[in-house]
Amino acid sequence: MRYSELPLSAQTAYAELSEQTRAFELGAAIGGLTGSFQKLERKGKAYWYFAFRDLGQKVRMAYVGPDDERIRALIRRFDEQRQTRPLAPQAKAAVALGAASVAPKHFRIIKRLADHGFFRAGGVLIGTHAFLTMGNLLGVRWLDAAATLDVDFAHAGRNISIALPADLKIDVHNALESLEMGLLPISEFDGAAGAQYRNPADQELRIDFVTSRTRRGGAVRLPDLNLVLEPLKFMEFSLEGTTQGCVFAAAGACTVNLPAPERYAVHKLIVYGERPVRERVKANKDLLQAAALAEFFLRTDAAAEFNHAWRDAIARGPGWRKRALQGKEALCRIAPDLANEQLWQL
Repeated sequence: MRYSELPLSAQTAYAELSEQTRAFELGAAIGGLTGSFQKLERKGKAYWYFAFRDLGQKVRMAYVGPDDERIRALIRRFDEQRQTRPLAPQAKAAVALGAASVAPKHFRIIKRLADHGFFRAGGVLIGTHAFLTMGNLLGVRWLDAAATLDVDFAHAGRNISIALPADLKIDVHNALESLEMGLLPISEFDGAAGAQYRNPADQELRIDFVTSRTRRGGAVRLPDLNLVLEPLKFMEFSLEGTTQGCVFAAAGACTVNLPAPERYAVHKLIVYGERPVRERVKANKDLLQAAALAEFFLRTDAAAEFNHAWRDAIARGPGWRKRALQGKEALCRIAPDLANEQLWQL
């Protein structure tokens, strides 16, 4: 077995935390802004405003309401929520019952981007943190290949249409800088900020932003997000039909977009052979994660979902088929129990 089933209490705690997180985020429209309440007088009457800075660092004032007890109570609740980390008790309960949390410093990064609207703007959590979160979503805990030093994100970029408000703008670079974690963008040859962030003093802290490769090649720049993405072959497979999950640590929780588990697994097989020799460790992790997910779908009578994603990949052309079959062959060498026709039939 490559996973163990979470106790029912842990599954219930995760489901409740996930729902509470979504509800809290929907009700915290102002909570994602950095600013403060101010009381101003207009024609002899007092009114409350919320002062914040926009992307151009210009101070904006959002009207809240007249200075009455109802508005003052709202402001008190707002300040209490900011100070007391309202989702922390539920998150700690989920951890205590067996659900898998992420490392605190990695959670800070994911949560900050969530607060600044990265996932609402089409961002997707990928890599091992996504794999870890899928386990909670599926009601299991992975027994291997769930440790990582990287925090990986993707965005469909210009390749796949995402319905967004026309005026939606966020600043990913400033969101990371505001963490004060020593994260520096790795510059490209032209001197512009690239798609990777590193902390020179902490080699265990790395962030990558990727997207699917365009015909023109080269980095993909998204001005509305102040973000640069590294294009990768075959990445679009994981960015179609995404789902949502809840990422958490003792400090709280946030909602993120995730690849569909079956597409994530098949994508790992496709890219297995693309990794250079120096990344053999990551390539082996790709296989272990794909094997764990494939086993889950096979044992839970959901092999048809995995098989649908497999047939989609195979049908995309000779290059896709060749790499998918190479990945399958490598997978079945380390996991012969998964050479089951239910997963691979065409």
